[in-house]
Amino acid sequence: MSCKVMRVSRSAYYAWRKRPAIIISAEKLNMHRRAKALFKASRDSLGSRELGKKLRKEGFKITRHRVINLMKRLDLIVKQRVAYKVTTKRKHSDAVADNLLNMNFNPTGPNQVWAGDVSYLKTGEGWQYLAVVMDLFGRRIVGWHTSKRMTTDLVELAFMKAHRLRRPPKGIVFHSDRGSQYTSKRFRKLLRSLHCRASMGDVGACWDIENIIYNTGSNNLTRAGIDERLSLC
Repeated sequence: MSCKVMRVSRSAYYAWRKRPAIIISAEKLNMHRRAKALFKASRDSLGSRELGKKLRKEGFKITRHRVINLMKRLDLIVKQRVAYKVTTKRKHSDAVADNLLNMNFNPTGPNQVWAGDVSYLKTGEGWQYLAVVMDLFGRRIVGWHTSKRMTTDLVELAFMKAHRLRRPPKGIVFHSDRGSQYTSKRFRKLLRSLHCRASMGDVGACWDIENIIYNTGSNNLTRAGIDERLSLC
């Protein structure tokens, strides 16, 4: 009778009856629930490393290897949010800075060379332009700002956030592509007022700095750290 109700064969039913019951503790059940909730809150963007960090912050004792297995068991599959490159044409009246780096993106210390770029991301609030500033020494994002419009304000606010956070010494190099936001008189004036030296990539070389910013493992912009904050802007 049970087989007919459940629509399974007798062999499958008796195999299930003989299988030992899996007992799960209340703590493990709670961890499973929190893992699902955290993953859902990140809009399916938390990887095993970041999910493990969040679970440990909540008091759960779990290694990364166990997090990987947990994600497989709970079917938590990461959905990457791709950052798209944005290109703009500069005005002929705007000046282009010399390339001070010449492909040398490996400074010997922090706050020597920063790099900036603009992209756009699909978020819970729709498409947003994203300007970032990275310290090339530690490959760490030190400033960022989002907006629905791609203006000079976008890159200025990202740079000012980085400057207030790091307080770099005079003479720091800021490297970017030749987009109109970076070549604008306003942004160049801002750099001069803060005693920063502008540097710009050669024509066709914008992808080099973009790859460094968006493909650095610890600062992948598809990760939940930036993704969560986008909804707050």
